[in-house]
Amino acid sequence: MKRIVFAIELLTVMLVVSSCGGKKEEQAKAPVRVKTEVAAACASATGQSYVGIVEEREATAVSFTGMGVVRRVLVSEGQAVSKGQLLAEMDDTQARNLLSGAEAAMMQANDALHRYGQLHDAGSLSEAQWVEIQSKVAQAQSQLEVARKNLSDCQLLSPVSGIVGRKHVKAGETALPSQAVVTLFDISSLKVKVSVPEAEIGDIGAHTPSYIYVEAVDKHLEGGIIEKGVQADALTHTYDLRINVANAGRRLLPGMVASVQFGATSDGQSSLPLLPVTAVQRRADGSLFVWTVDKDNSAHRVAVTIAQTRGNRIEIASGLSLGERVVTEGYQKLSEGTKVVF
Repeated sequence: MKRIVFAIELLTVMLVVSSCGGKKEEQAKAPVRVKTEVAAACASATGQSYVGIVEEREATAVSFTGMGVVRRVLVSEGQAVSKGQLLAEMDDTQARNLLSGAEAAMMQANDALHRYGQLHDAGSLSEAQWVEIQSKVAQAQSQLEVARKNLSDCQLLSPVSGIVGRKHVKAGETALPSQAVVTLFDISSLKVKVSVPEAEIGDIGAHTPSYIYVEAVDKHLEGGIIEKGVQADALTHTYDLRINVANAGRRLLPGMVASVQFGATSDGQSSLPLLPVTAVQRRADGSLFVWTVDKDNSAHRVAVTIAQTRGNRIEIASGLSLGERVVTEGYQKLSEGTKVVF
């Protein structure tokens, strides 16, 4: 009888232990509750489009060095010119007269130098007189060079290659020294000027991707390096940004209106997933990762690299695709393969 009672007690203990172990195992396998977010892109770095104006890469104002009446201007606005090309001419009547006088004075000085040279060689001329003759020759030579330069300055040559952006002086008008006759634009590459509100300027950096559309030529462009202004407009509280763009074929011209989106592709969407900064974790070796959730609700550690931060969110440069579900909260309890609920 005692043996039967002992056997029953032993069986009861075993059942209790087995029941407790099962509960612990079930608890160990219980899914972890987390918060998740589907990796998606935003329309732009600041969430909207901007209106920009195409600007020349560099403008050069070309002018005569002296005053005179412009005889003719040989170029028109929008015309392509090359370095050294003749742009305009000034009336050179006075310059030619001055050159003729300088040439005559030079001939006279050289003749005197020759004649007095014979006297100097014969010892009939003092050194002081000989030095004076040589000085007069040098002065005549200098005046001749000035006269030649004045005559050449009556022709206005292009110092650079580009297009004629503006004509400031017409034939028959008097050009003043350093007064621009034409302005040349270098449009081998261009800049797109955009004014951005001060609240949004922090989201844009020198390498922020940009997408530009110019309706005038129906052309889509990807912007290059961004030059950020450091002084805001006192009235509008906006900063000027200039986006460098290529101009293959030179179809774009200064003054054209452009539509600009930052951090966008041609379909208006960011090409990179955007996540909360807290979703990105760092390993002991410095590498970065996020927790993703697959179709059977299992968590997996995925290595990623980042692009740039936008406020409290961050762009994922590689390792993650748009549409993947990422754990944003509760990842502290996760290990590889952990089941989750969200």
